[in-house]
Amino acid sequence: MNDILAKLLPLVVALVFAPLAMGIIQKVKAFFAGRKGFPVFQMYRDLYKLMHKGVVYSRSTTWVFRLAPLLVLGVSLIAVAWLPFGGLRGLFSFQGGFIFVAYLFGLARFATLLASLDTASAFEGMGANREALFAILAEPATLLAFAALILTSGNSSLWGAISWGQESSFAEFGVVPLLALVSFFILALSENSRIPVDDPTTHLELTMIHEVMILDNSGPDLAYIEYASALKVWFYLVLMANIVTAIFSISGWAQILAMFGFAFLLASIIGVVESSITRLRMKKVPDFIGSAVAFALLALVLEGIL
Repeated sequence: MNDILAKLLPLVVALVFAPLAMGIIQKVKAFFAGRKGFPVFQMYRDLYKLMHKGVVYSRSTTWVFRLAPLLVLGVSLIAVAWLPFGGLRGLFSFQGGFIFVAYLFGLARFATLLASLDTASAFEGMGANREALFAILAEPATLLAFAALILTSGNSSLWGAISWGQESSFAEFGVVPLLALVSFFILALSENSRIPVDDPTTHLELTMIHEVMILDNSGPDLAYIEYASALKVWFYLVLMANIVTAIFSISGWAQILAMFGFAFLLASIIGVVESSITRLRMKKVPDFIGSAVAFALLALVLEGIL
C-alpha cells in the first residue's frame, strides 16, 4: 500500500502544482513589464470559473470536437504519471518508456489538430498546419535528447534515464546531460507554445499557433485543455529539475525540496526569457527548434555514439 501511495505522489504533486507553475511564469512576466499582474494562484480561479460555465458547440462540429478535450487531458495525466519526482518513481515505468511518453503527447497534439479542423474554420486550420510543421521538428529533438540521457545512464526507462546521478559524481558524466538539459529547455518553449515560438497571450489570429486551434472551445472543455497545457509545462519543468538534481547528485528529502525549487526556478527563467526576447518570425521558428536537435546531436557525439 505504501509503495502505491509513493508512486501516486508524483502524479498528485503534478495535479496540485502545475497551475501554480503557470502562475509563476505570468507573475515574472508581469514584473518585467512593470505591472503588478494577477496572483500566482489565478489559474486555479480561472479553471474553477470555466468548470461552472456552459459549453457552446458550433453546428459544424462533430463528436471529434467534443471528445478531443477529454482525450487531451486524459493523455496528459497518463504522461505525467510516468514522471519521477524527488527520487520517487512514477506510477508506471518500463524499458523504453520515454518513447511511449513522447508519443502520448503526440496523441494529444493529434487530437487537438483534428478538433481544430473539425470546426471548419480557416484560421484554426492554419494554426493546425503550423503546429504539425513544428511538431515534425520537435519530436526528433525529444527522442535524441532522451537518447543522450539513456547512453549516460545505461537505462532506457524514464526513471533510469533521469535518475542516474544518485550513484554518480559530476566528473563521471561530463557535459552530456547539460547539453540534453539545454535541448529540453528549448523544447519546453516550443512544445508548450511559449515565446519565441508562439505567444499565448496574443489575440491576432494570423500570428497564433496553439491558441488559434482552441478558439471554439468554451466552458469545461476549455478548462480541460488549459489544465492539460499546465500539466505539459509541469512535465518539462520536472523533467529538467530531475536532470539538475541528478547532475548535483542530490538525494533523499533534500532532493524533494530541490525538485520544487528547481521546477519553480525554471518556471521563473521561462518568464524571464519571454520578457527578454520577442517572438520570432514564423520562418525563423524551425531554426530555433533545430537548435534543440543540434544540442542533442552534440551530446550524442560527445557520448561517442556518432
